Amino acid sequence: MALVRNRRHPNLRLPIPEPLEHRPCVILPIPSTTSETSSAVAVADSDLEKLAVLGSGSSGTVYKVRHKKTYKIYALKVIHYESEAAARRRILAEINILAAADCPYIVRYHGSSEQPSGDISIVMEYMDSGTLETALKSDGAFSERRLSAVARDVLNGMACIHARNVAHRDLKPANLLVNSNNEIKIADFGVSKHVSACTCNTYVGTCAYMSPERFNPNGDEGNYNGFAADIWSFGLTLFELYVGHYPFLQPGQTPTWTNLMCAICFGDPPSLPETASPEFRSFMECCLKKESGERWTAAQLLTHPFVYKDPETC
Repeated sequence: MALVRNRRHPNLRLPIPEPLEHRPCVILPIPSTTSETSSAVAVADSDLEKLAVLGSGSSGTVYKVRHKKTYKIYALKVIHYESEAAARRRILAEINILAAADCPYIVRYHGSSEQPSGDISIVMEYMDSGTLETALKSDGAFSERRLSAVARDVLNGMACIHARNVAHRDLKPANLLVNSNNEIKIADFGVSKHVSACTCNTYVGTCAYMSPERFNPNGDEGNYNGFAADIWSFGLTLFELYVGHYPFLQPGQTPTWTNLMCAICFGDPPSLPETASPEFRSFMECCLKKESGERWTAAQLLTHPFVYKDPETC
């Protein structure tokens, strides 16, 4: 069965309802620009020169920037002023998650500051080859060999944050960055959360990549397993990279919250084409279980033959 490599990509970034969560949250201070980790180099955004816009949205803009003295390239995320307390808590939580990560599979944090306007800036490692979303559009569907390497890096990053009791909650191709060494790093922790006993109860993220249980966070006493939800999003991301298109939509079907929810919650998990190897089929089954308790953890998936085998034999 031939893989689809030039399919038009629908807009899956649908708006979602306001969060349901209103529990009190400790406001975390913005870390100073002195190094918070052993391997990060502290950088003040006042020392940076903007070179280009890498991306923008309603909440802010990401720039490619250059240090005025060292000429090193960084990414600068400028988040527009938010007067709402809950929104500012999320921004500060993102900064603290990045500052504490110190993991080679998480985009590196280099400092943050609050401007007089109220905007908050975060200086991060610059990944010079874009995202897996842009790679899919430019290169077409990924081979299993390439996917195995992608899975290894992303799972190592997930294992790092899950060990720190952080659920990402928005894993998708657009939030996985690539550099010229073909290293993959997890980025965009804007809706991530420190969780207790693995559970979350907030409806945030991108609905196309949400696991079935996340569409009804009140169904199980208002909670779902944030780590298992990340595994579903990761598995769906790999599936999309392999077949070359988002798998829960039919050709020409317009993505809406309703048809995505129906497909994910009530439909069967998507089927891989006949070209998929037994190892990859098994790996996908471990990620895309409808019952969250049956999904493998990131640490377990790192031992799966699809990831663990010698990459030269993939």
